[in-house]
Amino acid sequence: MSIKILKYCKYRIIFLVLLLALVLLVSCKTQEDRLQPVKSTSEYRLEDIEKSVIDNPVKAIHQIYAYRSIYGEESRHAPGFTQETSELLNTLESQAVENLKAAQVLAFSEKRWEDAASMARSLAALGFAVEGTGMEPGVILAEAKAALEAKNNLKAFLSAVRSHEIESLSTEDLLPFLERAVEEKQRRTAAFFLVAIDQKRGTTAIPRHLREYAEGKDTVSDMVKGVATVLVDRGMRTEGGMTYPDRLIGSAFFVDSSGLLITNYHVIASDVDPAYKGYSRIYIRMGDSSSPRIRARVIGWDKAMDLALIKADIKPEYVFPVVDRVIPQIGDTVFAIGSPVGLEKTVTQGIVSALGRRFLPLGDVIQIDAAVNGGNSGGPVIDRDGRLVGIVYAGIERLQGLNFAVPAERLAAALPAMIKGGRAERPWLGLSIAETGSSSSQRAEVLYVAPFTPAWEQQFREGAVIESINGEKITAAQGSLIPALQDRFFSNRPGELVVLELSNTETNVKEKRIIMTAARPEMPLADAAAKDTKERMAAPLFGMILGPTGQTGFVSTFMIKKIIRGSIADEAGLSEQDPISIKALHIEKDAGIALMDISVKKRRMGFIEMSMRLPALLDSPNTL
Repeated sequence: MSIKILKYCKYRIIFLVLLLALVLLVSCKTQEDRLQPVKSTSEYRLEDIEKSVIDNPVKAIHQIYAYRSIYGEESRHAPGFTQETSELLNTLESQAVENLKAAQVLAFSEKRWEDAASMARSLAALGFAVEGTGMEPGVILAEAKAALEAKNNLKAFLSAVRSHEIESLSTEDLLPFLERAVEEKQRRTAAFFLVAIDQKRGTTAIPRHLREYAEGKDTVSDMVKGVATVLVDRGMRTEGGMTYPDRLIGSAFFVDSSGLLITNYHVIASDVDPAYKGYSRIYIRMGDSSSPRIRARVIGWDKAMDLALIKADIKPEYVFPVVDRVIPQIGDTVFAIGSPVGLEKTVTQGIVSALGRRFLPLGDVIQIDAAVNGGNSGGPVIDRDGRLVGIVYAGIERLQGLNFAVPAERLAAALPAMIKGGRAERPWLGLSIAETGSSSSQRAEVLYVAPFTPAWEQQFREGAVIESINGEKITAAQGSLIPALQDRFFSNRPGELVVLELSNTETNVKEKRIIMTAARPEMPLADAAAKDTKERMAAPLFGMILGPTGQTGFVSTFMIKKIIRGSIADEAGLSEQDPISIKALHIEKDAGIALMDISVKKRRMGFIEMSMRLPALLDSPNTL
C-alpha cells in the first residue's frame, strides 16, 4: 500500500513540475508579447495595401484612396498619417499603376481582349492612355471575322456592328456580313449592313439578289414563326390536400439560327435560382398543345434586366434581329407576339404609351398598351418595319393596357455577358441615390451608403451630390437621371476603377473619389438591412431621413429630417418635422419586400398619433 502511495506522489510531483514549467513558459511568452509594440489599424491597412500592389493593383489603388479618405490631409495631426506615410502612399500608388499597366499590356499580347479592355478602363479613369485595349475597331472586326468563319453568327453580327459604331467600316469589310445575313435569311440584319454599305457610297457593286433581299420586308406572319412557347415543368405541388401539376408558361424568340432564344429571367428562374430546391425542366413548343416539346437549357441570364438566353436543338424558321438600335417614340405603333395563357402565336397591336418607366433594378422600360397576359412574358415587341423594339416582361394584373417591355437596345448591351454563360454580373458602388433639385436642374444626391461596400470604404457622405463620373458630367431629363448614371456603368465589369467627383451641398466643396466597383448583390437593400439599423434603412427603402430625438420606454423616437419627393414616405403623407417611432422592420427576402411598422404624429393633422405600415421593394431601382 505504501509503495502505491509513493508512486502516486512521484507522478503527482512530476505533473506539478511540468505544469509549473508550462506556466513559466506561457508567462515569459506573454511578457515578451507585451513588450512588442501593438500595431494600429492604419498599420494593418498599409500592410494590406503593400500586398495588393503586387496581387491586385486595382484593389491597391482603391485601398490607397480609402486610406486617404480616412486619415487624409485634414487628419495629418492624427497618429497613423505622417509625411512619411504620405510619401509611402505615393510610392505604392506609383507601383500599383505600373503593375496595372504591365498587366494590361500582357492581357493585350495574350489576346485576352475583355481583360485588357477592363484594365484599360481603369487606367483611363486615372488619366493614363494605353496603346491597345482589344476594343479598337480593328480588333473587334478581326473577332467578328473569326466568328463569321466559325459560323458563330450572333457573335459575328454583334461584333461587326460594334466595330462599325466605333469607326465606320469599309464596303469590303461589311459585304461578308451582308452575305451571311442573306444566307441565314435574317432580313433586318441584312438591311442594317446594306444601309451601312450604301452610306459609304463606294464603287463596289452589290449583287442584285443581296440588295433585293435586304430591301424586302418580313410580314408579321413570318415573324410569328420565330416565336416559341416556353414550358417550365416544376413537377407537382400540393394544396389543400390535392396534388396539381406545377407548370409555368412564357414566350421566347430566336436570335440565332443555332437555336438561341431570348426570354425573361422570371420565366426560367426555377432552373438556375439556387434558392429553388424543387424539380425544374425547360421545354419549348413551336405549335399548339399537340406539337412536340423540345428540351431547352439556360445559357446565361441577367436577373437585374429580367433577361435570359436559352438554347434548344432546333433550326428556326425565323430569326429576330438584334443589330438595330431602335429607340421608339411615344405614340409609335407596336406589335406584341407571344403565347398569352398558352394561346400560341398570338399577335396584339398597340402603341408606345410612355418611356422611362422605373420598374427594373437597372435602367428603365417601355410602357405599351398592346394586350399582354400571362404567357406573353419573354415575347418580342416589334414596330411597323419589323424591327425589334423590346421584350415583354410584365403586365399589371386586372388593369388592361398597363404593360411593359425591356428596351431592345438594353438586350443588345446585355447579350455579350449572357453569351459567355452563367449569371451576368453588374458593378455597383453601394449607394442609394435620390433625384433632387428643380425640374430644370436635377441632381444625383447620395441618400444612403450601404455598410461594407466600396462607397462605405471610401467614406462617402450621405447628402453629397455626384457631379461627374470619370470626368463626364451626367445630365438627363427629370426622372431619367438615375438610369443615366446606371447606364454609365452598364458595360463595365466589377473590379474596375471609376473616378467620382462629389460636392457638399452645404459647403459646395468638391471632392474626388477613386473607387473600385464590386459585384452588385441580387437584392442590395436586403443585404444592407441585415447589417444596418432600422432607422437608417428608412432612407433607401422609404425615402425619409430620420434624426434621433430620444427614447420613450424601450422605443427610440425620431424626427423626420427630410422627405424625398415622390418616395413612399411622401406618398404616405409624411412630412418633415413629424415625430416618429419605429415599431418593427420586416424584411421578406423571398417576396422581395420590406414592411416598416411606425407610429407617427403627422404635423399636417395636428400631431394626432397614428400607426402605419409602409411597404417597399427590396430591389430598388435607385441604387448605384
